[in-house]
Amino acid sequence: MNDVDFLRSLKPARFPSPCFIVDEARLRANAAILDTVQRRTGAKILLALKGFAMWDMFPILSRSCGSGPLYGCCASSPDEARLAREQFGGEVHAFAAAFSDTDMREIAALADHIVFNSFSQWRQFRELDLKSVSQCRTLQFGLRINPEHSEGAVAIYNPCSPQSRLGIRPDIFADNWQRFSPPADDKAPLSGLHFHTLCEQGAEELDRTLNAVEKHFGSYLNEMQWLNFGGGHHITKSGYNLDLLCRCIERMQKRYDLQIYLEPGEAVALNAGYLVSTVLDVIMADKPIAILDTSAAAHMPDVLEMPYRPHVFGSGQPGEKSWTCRLAGKSCLAGDVIGEYSFDASLRPGDKIVFADMAIYSMVKTTTFNGLRLPSIIRWSSDTDCWSVVRQFAYRDFMERLS
Repeated sequence: MNDVDFLRSLKPARFPSPCFIVDEARLRANAAILDTVQRRTGAKILLALKGFAMWDMFPILSRSCGSGPLYGCCASSPDEARLAREQFGGEVHAFAAAFSDTDMREIAALADHIVFNSFSQWRQFRELDLKSVSQCRTLQFGLRINPEHSEGAVAIYNPCSPQSRLGIRPDIFADNWQRFSPPADDKAPLSGLHFHTLCEQGAEELDRTLNAVEKHFGSYLNEMQWLNFGGGHHITKSGYNLDLLCRCIERMQKRYDLQIYLEPGEAVALNAGYLVSTVLDVIMADKPIAILDTSAAAHMPDVLEMPYRPHVFGSGQPGEKSWTCRLAGKSCLAGDVIGEYSFDASLRPGDKIVFADMAIYSMVKTTTFNGLRLPSIIRWSSDTDCWSVVRQFAYRDFMERLS
């Protein structure tokens, strides 16, 4: 569907502004692709809550609380783990660069797998009686490894950059393996390994990464029950090589007799969300600047962090169409700029702007900087055109964040 037809279908003028719109039909389509991988290989795919945590949509994705195919969630904090346990069901996997004692006791009561970022944290927390905290569930422990293999990700999102704090490097792993490996009857044995090296990348990058994983950690995999491929897999993107992904999974399963997990956050809600905003004013500087009722800093932080230029429906590159402007947010941050775009006609106050692919990361990273209200959350189906307002925010959401 081209931009004009999509905007006719969406009819953005009917929605509150600003708002996030999540398309449940697109979510179902993504979930079906992910389930194809599971059915072909026996791998288990988990939702990474850091990428998408709109729990109103969990029944579409979860096999435990709805009709979806996913086996559970991965969490990075006690609150994410609690959301996963209470709202999604299924398996709960947890990883953080480091855990406090308080965090660990909370997470142990919620999680099925806990992955540590170092031998020292594994040693520290296996001294606690975590299995009694987890009650009737079988709590399994893993370590995150760093295969020291990068595939060109932006530095801030590259888990294997030279300065990365994430994962145990091969030489450090080898030095600690014999010293810290527990006896067979230990109450906290090591069950699996986890790596996360990709960022919005394909199966070809995974294939090369697995070569590095096997080179540096293959001798340990025979002693494991599972291997977690982490996230960053663009599985639902057009052109992604599903056949190669399945071969990668099957190769590791057969060679080492492992249960394989994947934790894509982005692939679950890829191209399933939009941010609708309104032009408040158009001012002149070195070029026209359209001030919107949204903010890159508060509502689209990845635009500044990555950085990247999100697609705007009906727009072109600067100079491509007849009128070029800069789109900017309304916060007081001087750099609250989204990017430069061209349009068929000049923008005016009241015009609607629709940003693409905004369900992933943007929704979970929003802030109330400057007291800006968070965008409303809309549930919409592109199949039926039915929609509803899931959440609108008000003063108390800002006030109650602080004391």
